[in-house]
Amino acid sequence: ENFRNLLLSFAQDGRVILIMIADRLNTMRVLKHYPENAIEKIAREASYLFAPLAHRMGLYAIKTELEDLSMKYLQGGIYQEIARKLDETKASRETYIKDFIEPVRQRLEETTNLKFDIKGRTKSISSIWNKLKKQKIPFEDIYDLFAIRIILDTDLAEEKAACWQVYSIITDMYTPNTARLKDWLSIPKSNGYESLHITVMGQEGRWVEVQIRTRRMDEIAERGLAAHWKYKGIRSESGLDEMLTRIREILESQESNAVRLMDDFKMDLYADEVYVFTPKGEVHKLPKGATVLDFAYSIHTNLGNKCVGAKVDGKNVPIRYALKSGDQVQIQTGANQTPKQDWVNYVCTTKARNKIRQTLKEAALKEAEFGKENLKRRMKNRKIDYDEGLLMKVIKKLKFKTVTDFFAEIGAERLDVNPVIDLYLEVEKAERSANDPGESRSAESFVVETDVETKSTKEDVMLIDQQLTGIDYKLAKCCNPIYGDDVFGFVATTGGIKIHRTDCPNAAQMMQRFGYRIVKARWAGKAEGSHYPVTLQVVGNDDIGIVTNITSMISKETAVSLRSISIDSHDGLFKGQLTVMVSDSRQLTTLIKKIKSVKGVKQVDRSL
Repeated sequence: ENFRNLLLSFAQDGRVILIMIADRLNTMRVLKHYPENAIEKIAREASYLFAPLAHRMGLYAIKTELEDLSMKYLQGGIYQEIARKLDETKASRETYIKDFIEPVRQRLEETTNLKFDIKGRTKSISSIWNKLKKQKIPFEDIYDLFAIRIILDTDLAEEKAACWQVYSIITDMYTPNTARLKDWLSIPKSNGYESLHITVMGQEGRWVEVQIRTRRMDEIAERGLAAHWKYKGIRSESGLDEMLTRIREILESQESNAVRLMDDFKMDLYADEVYVFTPKGEVHKLPKGATVLDFAYSIHTNLGNKCVGAKVDGKNVPIRYALKSGDQVQIQTGANQTPKQDWVNYVCTTKARNKIRQTLKEAALKEAEFGKENLKRRMKNRKIDYDEGLLMKVIKKLKFKTVTDFFAEIGAERLDVNPVIDLYLEVEKAERSANDPGESRSAESFVVETDVETKSTKEDVMLIDQQLTGIDYKLAKCCNPIYGDDVFGFVATTGGIKIHRTDCPNAAQMMQRFGYRIVKARWAGKAEGSHYPVTLQVVGNDDIGIVTNITSMISKETAVSLRSISIDSHDGLFKGQLTVMVSDSRQLTTLIKKIKSVKGVKQVDRSL
């Protein structure tokens, strides 16, 4: 929920992103002064969230620094090893860059009237490490450790022509690798990045990347979308608008799985792009790997829901066909087509994935609502009372993952109602048999058998993240939740779910530090005879008979038993600790009110 709120603040005002990134960069620069137990968390957040954000905003210098600093603290050994090797090759690298740049400088001065600067730079440690992992090669085999950047001073109207002129001169001097030409002049990136990249063969048979851009383009490349405020009279801020739109699309999903939410967000931030065309020649930007189905949903939800395929450059292709830059796409639809569950595997954009899930969920809910009404009607015809708690136990016995799945199966007539009702009656009969009147306990009977407590508690139905079966959960000992308490689930590192009260003293820290491990939970069905131990702290006047009055009052509560009691008196006051067995939070609230009504009692609190 914290992560969702963070995205929501981003979506409402893009300036929030700039402030958050700047704040995290400042933190990373002084991270060595932070406590050791906080360093890893802060560094991982910088790597997982803030570096991708900076990348998406076009803040490449900040993105690189965040990645390098994160790696320094998270993978210190590898970081230091690469830094050492870079230092060892620094002299030869600088000589090579100088020898490459000088003839280029001379040729540009001789053949053009352009004003320009040429810079050589070594790639960042984190980008080198990513290349080592991706290509699975040793450091010595990386051929493009550095890049040359040519920055032109030219008027806006002449920018593209000047960049292509320099490109022509460079490729006349050095053999280009045409497969690695990247043209972001014709269609800039969504974050506003404009440049022309080409890789050429330099001296000694070494590949060198050459980046060609103007001064305006370079400023946007360094400062990202923030620089658009300076140039807003020249270029729109559509890139920022597109990113904020994507964030809103992610939030629209109402996705309960925090990890999936973060993964979708990060994937959208880092995605490369392809450019495809409609039959009318309109350009659409999509992430690399986008399919026909992604394209259909990018235009309109209904078009996506009805999509049966497409014509790409005149050829019929299926919905899962991966699009390439330059493709002309015409979506084909079918009147009876509806989204299928496996469509989620055919798309890579958050918008398409969310729309598919939303449509499937709406269809399932309609079926489930129909199924629920059908079940209630059939039970009414047989004069059977509908009890949600009993029905939850039936659903568990039938091994359905969610309540919606159960009712949807009935609604779609894939599950016969009559056997369900018969099983419901069996469960109801078993509940009545097990519900014999319990023994009233006196104040002296302080001990309740542990095995009874454990067994009965586990019969209560806990709904975790809408799932009923296959989830191992335990009640957290730090706050001891009981039936009726507002609760949430926390995914333990050892597996299973720990159920905590929402007012647990550890709740705030868990949600702040491990928000992605929080799942929704609520009580969904009450088992007859289930009890929970609760400790109460009682403070009052040390009057004669006050303890007897309290224990006598508790003994009169037939559904409550006193498990233990300890008393300490000092300076006319007594402090008592009572452990009682109650069935739910409502019974506990009533008991506390009655204890407070005993003469001389000043305060009664529930212990954690």
